[in-house]
Amino acid sequence: MREGGVGSTFLGVLVDVLEFRPSPDQYAWTFGGAPPVATVKPGTLLKLWTEDAFAGKLRSTEDLPSASLQMPDVNPQTGPFHVVGAEPGDVLAVHFVDIEPARDWAASSTIPLFGGLTGTDRTPTLQPPLPERTWIYQLDRARGTVAFEASDGEFHLELPIDPMHGTVGVAPPAREVRSALVPDTFGGNMDTPEMRAGVTCFLTVNVEGALFSIGDGHFRQGEGESCGTAVEGAMNTTLLVELIKAGSAQTPAWPRIESDTELMVVGSARPLEDAWRASQVEMVRWLSELLGIDQLDAYQLLTQISLCPLANVCDTNFSAVTKVPKSLLPPVTAFGGMHTYLREQAATL
Repeated sequence: MREGGVGSTFLGVLVDVLEFRPSPDQYAWTFGGAPPVATVKPGTLLKLWTEDAFAGKLRSTEDLPSASLQMPDVNPQTGPFHVVGAEPGDVLAVHFVDIEPARDWAASSTIPLFGGLTGTDRTPTLQPPLPERTWIYQLDRARGTVAFEASDGEFHLELPIDPMHGTVGVAPPAREVRSALVPDTFGGNMDTPEMRAGVTCFLTVNVEGALFSIGDGHFRQGEGESCGTAVEGAMNTTLLVELIKAGSAQTPAWPRIESDTELMVVGSARPLEDAWRASQVEMVRWLSELLGIDQLDAYQLLTQISLCPLANVCDTNFSAVTKVPKSLLPPVTAFGGMHTYLREQAATL
């Protein structure tokens, strides 16, 4: 209700289209510290290809992470993109128009000392690491499914695809350079299944040009990403980029997501309860701003209506989501109606 209006805050006009498929030497492995691969105007439609988190190196069940992957060359990002006019304090809006598998297969694995249900280098135990295994999921495009094949036995199960991006983010503040495995206030490797086609992600700009990247496509992922890897696959992704200037809307402390039916915030930290707290506090701020109510009133309201799915419990920082169904709120206009505007733009493509 209080955030900026459409006419004054939307800078972009949908006239430019950029198609970009990086070569391996163009992958970004960090947020911050990487030169931009292209410059785009607000309102640009981007058609991007992203490699999977394994950099395409796990292609069969015989390919094991310890032999095939070399740290830190995992989770390659497509980008970064310099957005014309983006300055610190602005808000970048990234609207996912379409996310489609770029291959007919995807991979998942167990990796020693990584995952939510094993000892890790941060939670050391005397037990030996879990054994390595790789699973390959075959895509049936006509049916919209991927096939889970048990590694021990004959069990087979068709699962519906739900394509999403584990990673979307901008360069961090204060000249920081962060691994593409890390989620934080700048976004990054949040690994929430909510980052699917049809949503708009709002990220605070920390450096000139924003320098945003995306990657880590998942054909599907359960909440929490328990073993540490989803159904990891290359993606063809279409998105719209817009810019909201500072002062025309509240500047988010944490990434915000809007869908047609929900408002969401992603918080990332360790321990897990701090990730949850970050997402809750940011939603209190957002509700207070949207509804024009005191923060304690927003806190009380949030307590009765919020949903709190996990995003990941395996990364260097854990991520938790706070969701509020729009159906439980009076009509609200977040960021001047930017999500609705971008949905309308997408519908004309």
